[in-house]
Amino acid sequence: MTAVITFIIVFGILVIVHEFGHYYAAKKSGILVREFSVGMGPKIVAYRKNSTTYTLRLLPLGGYVRMAGAQEDDSEIKPGTMTSLVLNDERKVSKIITSSKVYDANGVPVQVSKADLVDDLFIEGYENGDESELKKYSVDHDATIVEEDGTEVQIAPRDVQLQSVSVWKRMITNFAGPFNNFVLAILLSILAAFMMNSVIVNTNKLNSIESGSVAQKAGLKSGDTVLSVDGEATPNWVKLVSAIQQKPGEKVNLKVKSSDGTHKVTLIPKTVTQSGQKYGMIGIKATTDNSVLAKLKYGFTYTIQTTAQIFGALGKMISGGFNINQLAGPVGIYSMTSQAASMGLLKVIQFMAMLSLNLGIVNLIPIPALDGGKIVMNIVEAIRRKPIPEEYETVISLIGVGILVVLMVAVTWNDIQRFFIK
Repeated sequence: MTAVITFIIVFGILVIVHEFGHYYAAKKSGILVREFSVGMGPKIVAYRKNSTTYTLRLLPLGGYVRMAGAQEDDSEIKPGTMTSLVLNDERKVSKIITSSKVYDANGVPVQVSKADLVDDLFIEGYENGDESELKKYSVDHDATIVEEDGTEVQIAPRDVQLQSVSVWKRMITNFAGPFNNFVLAILLSILAAFMMNSVIVNTNKLNSIESGSVAQKAGLKSGDTVLSVDGEATPNWVKLVSAIQQKPGEKVNLKVKSSDGTHKVTLIPKTVTQSGQKYGMIGIKATTDNSVLAKLKYGFTYTIQTTAQIFGALGKMISGGFNINQLAGPVGIYSMTSQAASMGLLKVIQFMAMLSLNLGIVNLIPIPALDGGKIVMNIVEAIRRKPIPEEYETVISLIGVGILVVLMVAVTWNDIQRFFIK
């Protein structure tokens, strides 16, 4: 139960922070945010304020910001739809009820024959089932529509839609979600640093050697500086640890600078398995610093270094061949969250910082339907100086969604096999 609660909290915070970036940038850009949802699936509760409906949904596995005019947004009322129209004092439609779950005593029953809620803002139809007279109703610019599931959102006229603002504002709106994940990672890393007695100084100088470890048996000593691993320069602690972790059970040559000069040390890192992955470990400890400045700095340096590692892993994945075990979906993240929860709050915060970075970076991958794909289309539009034809943009987005769905199914099944089927 602790693992489940931790997973929901961690995933929920990451989603809220990410989507709030899109939400805030859209609002500042003049784009109508029709709905801000935490969770997916059936609605649990909803609350409207300042033209946006905030919803909490049943499945705690994501969330979304529904912007007016975005491809996933649909405000069309099809001919033949039965509605209940609520009129204001000016006899304009202020609320359109299309749900059988909602009743308003002031509503006028109308079967819609034609509607435009984007440009001309009107609804035509037959009142009270009387097909002898077709009536036309003007719709207020800020009218709301109650959708089939009972959620009330504002309609989306052309002037408040995503495409109505400049391409640069759209680009900022698309980037704002991943940007918020990077900021969250920095803040969480700083928090983790203050929870620790001291933080690691990013140097290749060894602080201490574990008793009985591979490093001790190979002759490494406190104060030694590891210059390279198998010819690969290791100018800092992150590079050093990463190079060793990639060599589990393999013979490794270290170039070491000590008090008596520079020499070569040969050893075989111990193999350690974590979250289904094998890593090399030799039992060395880093130099540490417990000052306030060092802890503040750690939030930025850790984020930058981890970001570089993630990009490096993505590069190797592309150049060295795709391996699905290098990816994790909700099931894999749940398993890793469970492990972090068992080790205490500090590990959960550190894991959350890493996860936030991954979420930000993955969303910037230029795959259609992801933020990165949308930014690429924004750039293409800026270069062309005219919008990409809507039909092309739709096809590209559908291809992206298809790729993501197939990948998510494959990753989820692989996670189930790795973590739960022994």
